[in-house]
Amino acid sequence: MAGLRVLDGWTWYAEVHGEGWPLLLLHGFTGRAEAWWPVLEGLSARYRTVCVDMPGHGRSRFPADPAQRTMDGAVASLLRLMEDLGYPRFHLLGYSMGGRTALTLASQAADRLTGLVLESASPGLEDPEARRDRQRQDEDLADWILANGLEAFATRWAAQPLFASQARLPGAVRDRQRQIRLAQTPEGLAASLRGMGTGAQTPQWDRLSSLSIPVLLVTGSLDAKFCAIAARMASRLPDVRWVKVEGAGHTVHLERPDAYLDAVLAFLQACDERRERT
Repeated sequence: MAGLRVLDGWTWYAEVHGEGWPLLLLHGFTGRAEAWWPVLEGLSARYRTVCVDMPGHGRSRFPADPAQRTMDGAVASLLRLMEDLGYPRFHLLGYSMGGRTALTLASQAADRLTGLVLESASPGLEDPEARRDRQRQDEDLADWILANGLEAFATRWAAQPLFASQARLPGAVRDRQRQIRLAQTPEGLAASLRGMGTGAQTPQWDRLSSLSIPVLLVTGSLDAKFCAIAARMASRLPDVRWVKVEGAGHTVHLERPDAYLDAVLAFLQACDERRERT
């Protein structure tokens, strides 16, 4: 099942696969629902996966009013989307930007979640000056995308040190990633950076200690920055597992899909057992 739903000015594209307890998947910046292809079959074999295009990506659209294009606005609309689909409670998995979104949702509506998986994710920037600097960087990048177009941006984005470990992947896999990036619009990516970028996000660090739901942190051993972030998060979260996947960088689900599935499915099964006991 796949299609568009318009809710309070937000346009969401969602694909639903498989049967079982619902699992909402939130991709990262420049992705879309198809970005989960390396692990979707394995996840959908046990869960009813809901893959959305994030706002400004693929077929999903932000509201016309720029003031509504915020992380909090997206979270509220996502919760309504899951209600609209008939899933009042669900597991949630987010990667990178999708992980920041997932953590924001969890801090606002933990009662809706039965398990939270954060892959290469951050609670945001605590320091106000660092946040302002990042917001300026995100604004500059948004302007650059609009001025230079998707081809140049896709090349620039893939060349970041954050994705260096992807160079070892087969050419067909890297080509597919590039095609997903080229399927965006400059306007959508710019709106995403301005409304939901790391600089625009309200940091979630001070909310971690009160998050009572079970959380799985997944990072790649080659991604030193996000391993350090995960270590700090793990020290504050009350019910947490942290899996560091050897030989993977930032995009663990792409670089080591088998190890990723092993970790995620084992965690979600434990969450299911806990849910069934209560």
